[in-house]
Amino acid sequence: MTQPLLMPKATAVWLVDNTALSFEQIAAFCTLHPLEVQGIADGDVAGGIMGVNPIQNGQLTREEIEKAEADPNYRLKLSEPKVRVAAAKRKGPRYTPISRRNERPNAIKWLVRNHPELKDAQIMRLVGTTKSTIESVRESTHWNAANLTAMDPVTLGLCSQIDLDLEVKRASKGGPGVDEADEGTTLMTAEEAMARSGSRSNAPAEDGEYAEGDHRPHHSPAQEEFDADSVFAKLKSLKSDTDN
Repeated sequence: MTQPLLMPKATAVWLVDNTALSFEQIAAFCTLHPLEVQGIADGDVAGGIMGVNPIQNGQLTREEIEKAEADPNYRLKLSEPKVRVAAAKRKGPRYTPISRRNERPNAIKWLVRNHPELKDAQIMRLVGTTKSTIESVRESTHWNAANLTAMDPVTLGLCSQIDLDLEVKRASKGGPGVDEADEGTTLMTAEEAMARSGSRSNAPAEDGEYAEGDHRPHHSPAQEEFDADSVFAKLKSLKSDTDN
């Protein structure tokens, strides 16, 4: 089997109640003893367990059951899962294969030489070594220091290029020599923001347009020619007409 059967005893209950499979076939598929399967059939075992349909959960097919029912010597095969769930990563020190453990000092020498910004903890995560080993390689006090050769840990298979780039980026963040981010991705102080907004708002408008952020309505020449006295005179004339 490529994967363990889900709820084997509940599956055995369903197979006993809904199929014509032999006790040996059900026991082999559910990893139970044939006498235990016989006890399920007699009601002496798993009395309070509700049967689980292995066809619905995708661990068995109807064709596989029919094939086993036709041949008592046939053993059921678990169906391949349609979805594979990645196993959770184990937290802890990186495991280094035995065949690569002798290469760790060479990788440490390469990291110390080419990426001096890396901290000891980062090198330990990348290579899976100890702090004392890193110090001995850095200070050339390693027992095999005369024969050490700087070698890329990615080439040696001790870490991936993605992990190395990530650790280098973390170590270089905020350090000297790092290019400043483009304008628009950095945070400004309140004084800088107010000064910038004030300079933009005071900029002269060109071609009848206002500065950015100024949403004053645009008046047509006809609207600007209106006179208040003419408007009130017209209103008085309308009122007199209504009185008459």
